[in-house]
Amino acid sequence: MEMSFCDPALAPILDKIEAGRRLDVEDGMALYASSDLVGVGRLADRVRQSRHGSRAYYVYNQHINYTNVCRNRCRFCAFARDAGEQGAYTYTAAEVRERLLSRIDEPIREVHIVGGVNPALPFDYYLDLLTTVREIRPHAVIKAFTAVEIDHLAGISGLGMAGTLAALEDAGLGMVPGGGAEVLNHRVWSALFPRKIDGERWLEVMADIHGAGLSANATLLYGHIETIEERVRHLVRLRELQDRTGGFSAFIPLAFHAENTRLSHLPATTGFDDLKTVAVARLMLDNIDHIKAYWVMIGEKLAQVALSFGADDLDGTIVEEKITHMAGAASPKGLAREEMERLITGAGFTPVERDSFYRPVAAEAGGAP
Repeated sequence: MEMSFCDPALAPILDKIEAGRRLDVEDGMALYASSDLVGVGRLADRVRQSRHGSRAYYVYNQHINYTNVCRNRCRFCAFARDAGEQGAYTYTAAEVRERLLSRIDEPIREVHIVGGVNPALPFDYYLDLLTTVREIRPHAVIKAFTAVEIDHLAGISGLGMAGTLAALEDAGLGMVPGGGAEVLNHRVWSALFPRKIDGERWLEVMADIHGAGLSANATLLYGHIETIEERVRHLVRLRELQDRTGGFSAFIPLAFHAENTRLSHLPATTGFDDLKTVAVARLMLDNIDHIKAYWVMIGEKLAQVALSFGADDLDGTIVEEKITHMAGAASPKGLAREEMERLITGAGFTPVERDSFYRPVAAEAGGAP
């Protein structure tokens, strides 16, 4: 099928895509430099359609942010607190149980658990957290603990990385979310989150996670102090790890929200940039199957549009997400299954409810799966 562009720089990129050749850093830079947003979107949509047709995925999930006490205190974070600071909290196992039971009549298929790096919590706390979720939601996949959290757990467990991952799996861990990398770049790390593990360590931990047989997501936090080249090189580094391990199931571009952070002077990302980043990710990450349009960060309406710019997944119903909303996100804290499907069909796609591993599941009228 012939394709014409307002920007002639996109034509050689189309040629590479059609020839099955991998895009390089210069191609990624050219995509970002192009003002032909529709042309870039059409390239990404071609790749998306070849992989997923008209299908657009979502999962019926619940988020639990178990603590906001965090020793890292990243400059971009509005969520973290010091112990004893006003607003600081840590859920007990009983409080987690209460939150799970409050939605027990819903067919939740994934429980997503992330929090701060709280130095006061022993390793047994995390095992108890997992076993509590598994007890109440035995059929749900527990997707928990970023590579940053797992690195911390390996440091306090006394079991080493392999032993820590084995213990977490025995307690119920089924998958790992993708946060914590932010931007895989030393300059950005030293300026914004120097108390957190750096990009090299994040990649090492993620390789260990994949080596233990756990799949994971990958992310990019964009729209703060990073350059476009740093974004593109971040994608290339993820792609290189995926070449080695094959452990990433999805990539999630995360639009930065500055409100209530120490970077509150920075402007919000634009819709142009959000759609361009989704599209570039689809085109650069040729070895990662799924690209998410995370409606919590870019809003429901733009997430709909992103389905035509390379995204094939709207993430999930969520409910009670705290991290982005404490940074000023205006999106709802959750969406009903019916609303997720309305967004997808309204954008011209076929909704597919999935589990954590992108296996389609039969919709249920209510009740635990």
